[in-house]
Amino acid sequence: MREPDAAFADPRLAALYDFIEGDRSDLDTYAAIAQEVGARRVVDIGCGTGSLALRLADRGLAVFGVDPAQASLDVARRKPGAARVTWVVGDATAAARLDPVADLVVMTGNVAQVFVSDADWHLTLGAVRACLRPGGWFAFETRRPEVRAWERWPVDATELSLPGGVPAVLSRTVTEVALPLVTFESTITLDGEELRSVSTLRFRRRRDVERDLDEHGLEVIDVRDAPDRPCQELVFVARRLGP
Repeated sequence: MREPDAAFADPRLAALYDFIEGDRSDLDTYAAIAQEVGARRVVDIGCGTGSLALRLADRGLAVFGVDPAQASLDVARRKPGAARVTWVVGDATAAARLDPVADLVVMTGNVAQVFVSDADWHLTLGAVRACLRPGGWFAFETRRPEVRAWERWPVDATELSLPGGVPAVLSRTVTEVALPLVTFESTITLDGEELRSVSTLRFRRRRDVERDLDEHGLEVIDVRDAPDRPCQELVFVARRLGP
């Protein structure tokens, strides 16, 4: 699969991720789903700096945080309570090798959209199914392409005060829209150095996602609105079929 973006793989940028992202109310949805389905073992694919993984572990759940970006996991491991989570460096195929299998697999934020090729996406869905117990649950979100969220992504150069009062400048530019792919570049200028990260996301239509899930033995049980971005995203809740 493709290498993780610099925003997650560069230690200097990974260390700033939580500060830049700020409010993570989007994770409330996944915490609620874990409780709703009675999950005891959860695999968080693309866990990043571990915000959800740690939150679920605080509830007493057995959590596996899986991410291909070592720098992001290094940030996660430094957080309070990190020892309660099993951190795994790798993509979804690494999750498929975990034992025993999970009650719930989650992919939060933009994780489902970073798989821009059909090959990577289908490999990921196969791995998700492989690490779920029969009847286990899969929850993830994806942006509605018709909303054209990328039109609101550009950010003019904006001054920030990082933790410790360190000054920085953030900017973001959408560099290409070639649907279903959208590419954007984020830059943080810190101590006179520009730290850049180029990201590409794939915007899949609902019917295409439902078809792909079905092909991998994952039955869509519910498709919900994302409370933190009403009418902009879809949260899929699917269940593994068969033995």
